[in-house]
Amino acid sequence: MAGHGDPPEGTPDGPPGGDDEYRSVVFDESFVRAARIQELSARERMAGSEHAVRTRGSRAGAATRGPRRGPHPLLTLFVLLALAFGAAVYLGFRQPSRPPGTPRSAAQLRMTVVPLAPTADVPGGTPAELLANSPAKSFHVGGEGIPTPVPKSTAHFSASQVGTALGIAKSYLVASALNPDVLAGRDRDAVRDLLDPAQTGQFDRSFAAPDADGLHEPAGWLVSFDPAKVRQADGAVRVHGSMAYRESADRALEVSTHHTFVYLLRPAGSTAKDAASLFTVRRELRFRFDMSDLETKRARLVQSDVDAGPEACSAAARKAFAPLLAGASAPSGDPVEVDPFAPGRLTGDLCGALGAPGRSAPAHAASTHAAPTHSPTAH
Repeated sequence: MAGHGDPPEGTPDGPPGGDDEYRSVVFDESFVRAARIQELSARERMAGSEHAVRTRGSRAGAATRGPRRGPHPLLTLFVLLALAFGAAVYLGFRQPSRPPGTPRSAAQLRMTVVPLAPTADVPGGTPAELLANSPAKSFHVGGEGIPTPVPKSTAHFSASQVGTALGIAKSYLVASALNPDVLAGRDRDAVRDLLDPAQTGQFDRSFAAPDADGLHEPAGWLVSFDPAKVRQADGAVRVHGSMAYRESADRALEVSTHHTFVYLLRPAGSTAKDAASLFTVRRELRFRFDMSDLETKRARLVQSDVDAGPEACSAAARKAFAPLLAGASAPSGDPVEVDPFAPGRLTGDLCGALGAPGRSAPAHAASTHAAPTHSPTAH
């Protein structure tokens, strides 16, 4: 029995024939540290511990001490919070605080509408006679007079997107200046439906309460006549002009249009063939498009400059144009003369004189806007 009382580290060279039960086990320091059961210290036993030993090691210790609270769960939580915060910031930049279905704000349309008063009695005649003596004789009819430039890509818009913007602008010109129902005052929705939803409120107010304030003149949006007073003597509207586009510094696509529309009109109650007269509307419009506008096929009209005549100087801010027809004359006054057929910029005066066709526009009429920077060959 003495063999069992020897310490484990006793000499292995015991008496011959002794019990060598422990010879196969080496109780070194590493073995003791690795033990899963450890005897309590004297202080722990005096404290009244229920067990004389305690378990060691990761698995048994975890079962005794409760859940392990290492750094890995905290790191995982931190990563999840960082990802959630990053996603919220990203979505905030993509859709900044606008509830779904809410139209985004758009700049109001700025407009200048200038009546052109005749300096003599308005000439009358048959449509053929009037066109023969007018620059409009060489104009195209209807939409053929609104060619679009060949679309080419810009820094941030593809050629296809440029083509879409040009198509929207042309659709607006056709609807607002050539559509028979719009011209006769029977329909405005054909124009309204092409506008950015954020501008329809300004559009509606312009017709509900017209005002010559540069924001709410119906003629800034479209061309129409009072059917109780005026009818078209020839439904074929003559058109001449051009379109151009460029990308702005704030990455919007801008389309500028410059067109002269010539209408053959007669009094609503007249059937005389020689009672026709010409009415000329020169329009310079500027549109802005972002990706959303191109997707929805809507137009943001930001500038509209219009010269129209023959009209009286008092014709501004009406729901429809009020042409002076064959044989009529303008009230006395001293308007500035403007030729709507001449090249150059539109005048910003409140009223102008309808110059004779072919005469040059006054110098001050060339200061309204800078010329567009990109006008490729039209097709």
